Amino acid sequence: MTESKIIRPYGDTTGDGMVQLSFTLPMAHSKVAEGAAAQLANKMGMDPAMVVHAKPMGPDFTFFVVYGRVHHLVDPSKVEIVERDYPLLTPKEANASIKRSLRRRMVVVGACIGTDAHTVGIDAILNIKGFAGEKGLEYYREVKVVNLGAQVSVPDLVEAARQEKADAVLVSQVVTQRDAHLLNTREMSAAFRESYPAAKRPLLVVGGPRFDETMADELGVDRVFSRGTTPGEVASFIVHRLTTRTAS
Repeated sequence: MTESKIIRPYGDTTGDGMVQLSFTLPMAHSKVAEGAAAQLANKMGMDPAMVVHAKPMGPDFTFFVVYGRVHHLVDPSKVEIVERDYPLLTPKEANASIKRSLRRRMVVVGACIGTDAHTVGIDAILNIKGFAGEKGLEYYREVKVVNLGAQVSVPDLVEAARQEKADAVLVSQVVTQRDAHLLNTREMSAAFRESYPAAKRPLLVVGGPRFDETMADELGVDRVFSRGTTPGEVASFIVHRLTTRTAS
């Protein structure tokens, strides 16, 4: 058994506990506002706390960057993550697996739901240009991609999935104010559960920069992907899950 290694944050020298924190306060920029920012950082455990940047954000808000020392320790052995439980496939391997197992093209429907108009995430996964040097799912010969774009209502997404006989539904959520991404995802998963028998429901995959990958069960989806996810990872997960389901 590997011995747990306790670590501290690093700023100027190893183990000095220095961290940088940014936030906005609903105050006009002033010396009092900077003092309030330092006070907040102190209450969060930073001591000393130095306001290194302050910028007005309109007449009534100020953005701050605070630099200071914390005394908290981190135990990496107690960190909970979602381990990848599927093999990473090249497009050629994915196409061969789909053809062998499904004996037809795999259908993937993607969208940004609710009021979210930010398509950069869903486009990075679906469009042929892809992301991080990897081609998107449109590049896969055995995958039919239906990209519905932005601000798609949940009923319209369910209907499109039905019409296209989708094997998987991909949803990107970038707008996160007031946990909109979580509310929208729960609404979506509930709608698919009501509209499909459990054995016939398409895979539900969501992604975005503010998602916690450990929340899949809580949100009622099959997988949650966070920032930095590549098209190959998403394609490999869908192919693995669908081909495993077909084989069982």
